[in-house]
Amino acid sequence: METRPIPSSGEELPVIGLGTWQTFDVGKSEAELQPLEEIMSRFVDLGGKLVDSSPMYGRSEEVVGEIAERLGLRDRLFLATKVWTTGKRAGLAQIVRSARRLRAPTIDLLQVHNLLDVDTQLETLRSWKEEGRVRYIGVSHYTASANDEVARVLRREKVDFLQINYSIVEPDAGEEILPLAADRGVAVIANRPFGGGSGLRRVAGRPLPPQAAALGCESWAGLFLKWILADPRVTCAIPATGKRAHLERNMRAGTGPTPDAAMRRAIAELARS
Repeated sequence: METRPIPSSGEELPVIGLGTWQTFDVGKSEAELQPLEEIMSRFVDLGGKLVDSSPMYGRSEEVVGEIAERLGLRDRLFLATKVWTTGKRAGLAQIVRSARRLRAPTIDLLQVHNLLDVDTQLETLRSWKEEGRVRYIGVSHYTASANDEVARVLRREKVDFLQINYSIVEPDAGEEILPLAADRGVAVIANRPFGGGSGLRRVAGRPLPPQAAALGCESWAGLFLKWILADPRVTCAIPATGKRAHLERNMRAGTGPTPDAAMRRAIAELARS
């Protein structure tokens, strides 16, 4: 698995992480938890580290924390979550709940989701970072319509991470946001790597283009991920899955070559046509 450095520290992160939206929002029964134990165990075995969650994702934080503790994986994971509320007291209460659910006295990355009450929440995040309760802080969004506000925040605030939607079918962040993040020394997590599933639905049933063989890809999903990782300004992409076969397919995208500029254009044109 390829790794890339977090600009603010130099710490290396594997380029494929694991999202948990919907996939880890399950009940408490062993029948529901066991498949996800297999997913997280295999994720770590294949070189994965960053697991992204949120208090808005139902039980995902709690499930991640329980499985990580049960399997003894906490020290091998980079746990990321978010705060998404207004007001200092409400934000602090939500962060405390997230730490408890993740069973993480120290959260690796805490992000202000969708820039909600961003000034107030960043003040709390900085305080937690100074106290050693959070290692990195950042902001996140998932729609291109917010890119102007994301850019304003990046210009005026010092953060370690930005999580933003970036993919073949949602490439807008590449025009201004990614160059700005690189200039400001901010690590980039690419969310919605398949465009929320719309990208893969668009190419369903189509044969893979000839570039796939040269890149060692056996699926369109792998091509979508390699397209993202071909951009050196991206630190990590976080596809979500609850299926082992899909996990292994995604993780393979973090190994081997990525497309050059010409291949990248050709793949994007095919995927968007």
